[in-house]
Amino acid sequence: MRNRLLLLILLTITSTASAGKFNRQLDVGDKAPAWTDLPGTDGKPHSLKEYEKSSVVVVAFIANHCPMATAYLPRWKRLVADFEGKPVTFVAISSSRFPADSLEHMKTHAKKHGFTFDYLHDGSQEIGRAYGVFRTPTFFVFNRARRVQYMGAFDNHQDTERVEHHYLRDAIEAVLNKRDPEVTETLPFGCEIEYASVSKD
Repeated sequence: MRNRLLLLILLTITSTASAGKFNRQLDVGDKAPAWTDLPGTDGKPHSLKEYEKSSVVVVAFIANHCPMATAYLPRWKRLVADFEGKPVTFVAISSSRFPADSLEHMKTHAKKHGFTFDYLHDGSQEIGRAYGVFRTPTFFVFNRARRVQYMGAFDNHQDTERVEHHYLRDAIEAVLNKRDPEVTETLPFGCEIEYASVSKD
C-alpha cells in the first residue's frame, strides 16, 4: 500500500512538472505522444511515424457532434489548402465517445466536408488523454523533432469578423521558418470531451 502511494505521488509530481498552463499533460517542448494503428476514415491504420518526412505536423482534435468543431472546419480546411505544397502534414483525431463520433459516422462526416487530410479514430481515448485534450477543437503544432511548439485554440474568436490573433497559422509559419512562435499556448474553447472512467485495479 505504501509503495502504491509513493508511486501515485511520483506520477502526480511528474505530470504536474511537465504540464503547461492549460494542458495538464503536455508542455511546450515536450515530445509528441506517439500513436500507432489508429484507424482512419480511409480504411487504413495510421501512426505518427508515417509523417516523419514532414517538417511540421499539425494535429487537430475534433468531434462530429461538436458545433464549435464543425464551425471551425472551413477555417481549418482553408489553412490546410494554404500550406499545400509545403512540408506540413495536417491530421485530425476524434477521441469522442458520442455515438455520432463512431468511425462509420466519421467516414460520412469526412466525405460530406471533403476532408483532404487523415481523420483518425481514437476509440480507446488513450491518445486524447496522452495529449491532455479536454475540449474540441484543440490544436497542436509539432516541429521536425516532434516537440510541441504550440497547443490550444485555432484563433482568438469564433466570430470570423472579430478574430485578431491567428494563433495556429502564426505558429506553423514560425516553425517553418525555424523560429519560436510568439504565442505557444492558449486556452481552447469548444465542447468538453467525456472520458470513460479508468479502472484503478
